[in-house]
Amino acid sequence: MTLPRRVEAVVFDMDGLLVDTESMFRDVMMEASRRRGVHLPVEVFLRMVGLQHEASRAVAMAHFGEDFDYEPWIADAWALSHARHAVGVALKEGVVELLDYLEAAGIPRAVATSSGHPTVTRTLEPHGLLPRFQTIVAAGDYARGKPNPDPFLTAADRLGVDPAACLALEDSHNGVRAAHAAGMMTIMVPDLLEATQEMRSLCVAISQTLHEVRALLEAQRGGG
Repeated sequence: MTLPRRVEAVVFDMDGLLVDTESMFRDVMMEASRRRGVHLPVEVFLRMVGLQHEASRAVAMAHFGEDFDYEPWIADAWALSHARHAVGVALKEGVVELLDYLEAAGIPRAVATSSGHPTVTRTLEPHGLLPRFQTIVAAGDYARGKPNPDPFLTAADRLGVDPAACLALEDSHNGVRAAHAAGMMTIMVPDLLEATQEMRSLCVAISQTLHEVRALLEAQRGGG
């Protein structure tokens, strides 16, 4: 497998791609639901993955019903999430090695996430990752969230690189749709969501870990 074009920049999703937070979000939302005597099925949570707050809220309300008291529920879930962050969230396999390679090769890097800037700081700062990206594109930096292309187009614009020359790395279906719509070469590294036939049609590759992504870049550049 080879990449179709030379990669001039790499744009990373955050949750489920750089850090192992998607499973944590699943667990805290389910815990918040249990505390209220309601049930959040896994398949409903998975429809929220990769979405911004309002779109995620719409999914929850469609499941729980229009009378559901959403704000206390999500506030409880966020409180549980903050407590987990305080303990520490693990990096996904291959993150540091891929960033080391990109830095050595002089390839600029961005994060394009549906999370807000405070969440990005709380998640990445303990690992010392924030300075390793030239720009962070988070909720509030673009008009429309994933699956729209805006987060990725904003990242490419800030990096000064044509979207077609950017490699986007995503774990969610909505993220893959957004990156592909932006015209980027897209690799899905599955986390909670499987690589469906649709995902395979939108991606240049499906990789099991970021180590595999690094190997593809090394092969393209003759070992760096």
